[in-house]
Amino acid sequence: MTNTTHFGYKTVAEDQKVQEVAKVFHSVASKYDVMNDLMSAGLHRAWKMFTIAQAGVRPGFKVLDIAGGTGDLAKAFARQAGRTGEVWLTDINESMLRVGRDRLLNQGLVTPTLLCDAEKLPFPDNYFDRVSVAFGLRNMTHKDQALAEMRRVLKPGGKLLVLEFSKVIAPLQKPYDLYSFSVLPWLGQKIAGDAESYRYLAESIRMHPDQETLKSMMLDAGLERVQYHNLTAGVAALHTGIKL
Repeated sequence: MTNTTHFGYKTVAEDQKVQEVAKVFHSVASKYDVMNDLMSAGLHRAWKMFTIAQAGVRPGFKVLDIAGGTGDLAKAFARQAGRTGEVWLTDINESMLRVGRDRLLNQGLVTPTLLCDAEKLPFPDNYFDRVSVAFGLRNMTHKDQALAEMRRVLKPGGKLLVLEFSKVIAPLQKPYDLYSFSVLPWLGQKIAGDAESYRYLAESIRMHPDQETLKSMMLDAGLERVQYHNLTAGVAALHTGIKL
């Protein structure tokens, strides 16, 4: 029998989800940052700045940015790690990776980029000081396997940072739902010419594990000292864990 998973609210075969997610990001890659600014009123930049601060990357660090998209985190990490460091920008989607690579090059940052699947990372054990994934975990089919891979490639004492949309506080749930399922698809159509991809975005957020569930998943993956910070009333959350 074919294993199934969710793509937004739909149930699809696992290999079909990979293809459908790829279509979404091929479609939105060129307008990705513009849409992020509009959707979050620029708040995604503050969330990423908080993540960068929590990472505490120092000169000489080896850093892996998974599902790195347009390269916001990798750019900051590359500057912090300096010439003696090593920062990898990776993504499973070629369109997004090209945008991120070109942006880094335009900033004068020559750093390795790699098309790869987070569930099968092509790196040795105990290699990186930091691993980050921002707004990418919810699109992965086997999140538990991806988290285990992230832990595997971390050095002992290394930190994993997972920035992702999460569950908002109860008083904001109804207006947030109205915004997500009415305004987001409208913006997607107007700006990116693609309402369906942004409808999927809203659905994928609802299907993603909430704060406590993701914390438990990270602990099950073998990470320790797992904690999370709610951002903007839980619209997003940053989870961190240490490999001991």
